Formats: sequence, C-alpha cells, structure tokens
Amino acid sequence: LLQHVKTNVESLFTCLPPRPKLFDFHGVSMTKCFTDNWDNVQNVKARPDDILIATYPKAGTTWVSQILDLLYFGQTSPERQSSIPIHMRVPFLDLCRPSQPTDLVDQLPTSPRLIKSHLPVQFVPKSFWEQNCRIVYVARNAKDTAVSYFHFGRMNMFQPEPGEWSSFLQHFIQGEVVFGSWYDHVRGWWEKKQTHSKLHYMFYEDLIEDTGREIDRLCSFLGLSPSAEERERIRGAVQFDNMKKNKMTNYSTVPSMDLKVSSFIRKGKVGDWKNHFTVAQSEQFDEDYKKKMKNTTLQFRTEI
Repeated sequence: LLQHVKTNVESLFTCLPPRPKLFDFHGVSMTKCFTDNWDNVQNVKARPDDILIATYPKAGTTWVSQILDLLYFGQTSPERQSSIPIHMRVPFLDLCRPSQPTDLVDQLPTSPRLIKSHLPVQFVPKSFWEQNCRIVYVARNAKDTAVSYFHFGRMNMFQPEPGEWSSFLQHFIQGEVVFGSWYDHVRGWWEKKQTHSKLHYMFYEDLIEDTGREIDRLCSFLGLSPSAEERERIRGAVQFDNMKKNKMTNYSTVPSMDLKVSSFIRKGKVGDWKNHFTVAQSEQFDEDYKKKMKNTTLQFRTEI
C-alpha cells in the first residue's frame, strides 16, 4: 500500500508541464492543476474522524501537518516520520490525478486521516461538513504571506511565474494568485468558525511565539492528552531548523521544487516582510488592508 501511494505521488511530479496560467474560477484565481478534476475532488467521501488542515498557501501548512502527525502517530508508528515524506502522510486534497482522483486520500491507512487543503471555505467538499469533521485552520499575516508566496512561486514549477517582487505584490493585493484573495480566504474561514464548533483557528505568529502553548491548545481541541515528555519531544521536533533539515518535511524529494532557487522551508520568521517591502509599498499595502479588513474582528500581528 505504501509503495502504491508513493508511486502515485511521484507520478504527479515526474512530467512537469509549462508553468500554469491563472484564470477566474467561480470568483477565485486558480490554475488547471486544481480545477481539471473538480468534480472528483468535490465528491470525495470524508469520514467522521478525518482532520482537515486548511490554510492559505505559505501559512504553516507543513508545520501543523507535522505536529498533528506526531501527536497521533509519533509513538505508535515512529517509522512514518523517518521514512515517509510529509506530503504522503498528509496528502493534498486539492491536487488529484484525473485517472485516480482521490487515491492519495482514499488509500490512507491511518485513522484519523490527516488531509490538507488550501481551498477557500466555500470550495471545501460538502462531505467534510456533513460528517462534522474537525478542521484546523492556520492563518498568517498578509505581508509575510505575500513574501513567502513570492519565493514559493520562484521555486515551484507548478506555480505561475511570479515575476519581479513589485509586480507580484500588486497581484497578491488584487487576489490574482493561486487560491485567490488572502483577505477573502482568512475572513471566510474566520466567519465559518463562528458557526462550526469543530473548527480550530490558529495563527502562525502564535506558533512562532510559543509553539508549546499552541500544541497544548491543539491537544485541547482534539481531545488528546500526551504526556509532558511527549509534548516536549514534539515541540523540539517541529522547531524550524529541525524541520528545514529533515528530508521528510523539507520537500527535497519533490522534483517540482527547485531548492537551488529557494528552499521550501525558507525562514519561518515574523517580520521578514521588512526585508522586501519598500516604505512606499508598505504604506500602499496598509491603506488597502484597512479598507478590506475594516468589517471584521479578525486581527493579525506583523511583528512579535
């Protein structure tokens, strides 16, 4: 089974097409990588114990995926972490092959199944709501997200060509990037949290500030009670430098990622945006941000 899943994953990346083009898909900028198989993704059969890890791109998806995998399987199946890459342990719901659309999810041998997605809330398959699945959403401040997404686009052949930073930033502000507007994404999930009790909304900045505290909050949400020693072991394992060096989490095994251009796990800092934004860009961004976020209680920190 493991070899079957591994073969499926590798086949997704072996024959890389030209850089994809963006187009409007039900009001959200997308590429055909994520829409050609839309009906099959939407018809995926969620299970009641599934855990969906939802994020806007570059908001700590891999980080939280590794935390959850360690919480559930770190002691019972330690070989998972040392031999199976994170993108196989926690498959990407949104990226499926037309010939076998949901194989990576359907073939997962674990219970619960850990599944990740970058879909905005309105695109999540209905079965996840019908089964009342637990969902962990991670949000990151817009400025650092924009910077990280820019570098991700430079190194990932499945992303549209990002161009220069200044032009990419304008596209980001307008929501003209894959998975659409950051503003719509984080607000949509925040609003869903108010009515869906099994949605845990986390902040990247909080994870940076105190990883142990956020693991404790996750455990409380999930009903888990690991020992103090186990919690500390997990906290150490998911520190930035350890994640970056770990071949099972740093995406060095994925051919579409050109690590010579930029590492997949790059800096993991709050406030790195200051090294990219000019004063004028920051002022323009802030003015636009205030308009788009004025009618929400959702608040972010751009430094800690």
